[in-house]
Amino acid sequence: MKKIGIVITALAVIGTIAYSQRAPLLSSLGERVLNARMGANAIAELEDGLHMALCGAGSPMAAPGYSGPCVAVIAGKRLYVVDAGTNGRRNLNRMNYSPGAIEAVFLTHFHNDHIDSLGSMGVSRWVGGDHSGPLPVYGPEGVERVVNGFNEAYALDVGYRHAHHGNTVADPDSAGLKAMRFNTPKNGELVTVFNGGGLLVEALLVDHAPIEPAVAYRFQYKGRSILISGDTVKSANLQKFAEGVDILVHEALGMNITQRMSEVNKRSGNDRGAKILHDILDYHTSPVQAAEIARDAKVGHLVYYHIVPPLRVPGQKTVFLDGAEKIFPNSTVGVDGIAFSLPANSNKIIQTRKGL
Repeated sequence: MKKIGIVITALAVIGTIAYSQRAPLLSSLGERVLNARMGANAIAELEDGLHMALCGAGSPMAAPGYSGPCVAVIAGKRLYVVDAGTNGRRNLNRMNYSPGAIEAVFLTHFHNDHIDSLGSMGVSRWVGGDHSGPLPVYGPEGVERVVNGFNEAYALDVGYRHAHHGNTVADPDSAGLKAMRFNTPKNGELVTVFNGGGLLVEALLVDHAPIEPAVAYRFQYKGRSILISGDTVKSANLQKFAEGVDILVHEALGMNITQRMSEVNKRSGNDRGAKILHDILDYHTSPVQAAEIARDAKVGHLVYYHIVPPLRVPGQKTVFLDGAEKIFPNSTVGVDGIAFSLPANSNKIIQTRKGL
């Protein structure tokens, strides 16, 4: 009993000392965490190859883990982004992919949920990186109008930041966005939109009518390939150019769940909500249809993104897939932050992150 009493007394003394020193201890711990966080660079840790991560797995329907559509692609050590949906820029930071390192953004089309983070992405790239010009934004006809609009909206902000930070941090010549327009591909053809540093990026036509133009992008680097669908119905043209790609990142809308949501809205008197949910059924792809494309194109792995609706209820994923996993088992339902690596000149497909 005496020994136990001594131990308890000793622990009490240690606890008292620790409590009295809590401020310096917490300050030291906080500084260590801050240093580790500020110095983190996930891109520098990647081996040579082609890598992708979802900086946004969702749609306009807000939910934790399902930010607006945004796909990060890293070729070697260079960061590219396809679409700039809500929270895309913030999620890049959370994944330790510095927005200051973005080489270019590729837009699939101009629906608001695919572009509404573009302005903040441009600002973060401007003040957080060391670039000699504005952020290149690639897209088909209409990209100039989008880019000009963002540049005008952020013009006052550019002036404020330059006045505050000066040329070293906020050189106005490097501010904003630069439209990189390309001709919309015809059905059955690829248009090269970027070729440099060993990376080839090609655009192909998809069907998101009445939204025109709408394109998908195929990335190729050192024997590895990724195709990102953007928004589209099931497309034979996309399937043709997805043939044999390592990863197909394809949009997916749960037709069964969305139809039920429309009916519930109708019964509750929300005719506007019912119509919106009904209307979106005719210009998206179901998980089953995406799985059929992946199977028939013999892709390596299928990643579902632009998930509609967000999967928040236990068991909802099974209903959403509706048997798609049986059609093409090598698949993953995306969430924000999920990531895969394709090492150069190999056939490995490695999941490196399960989410944020």
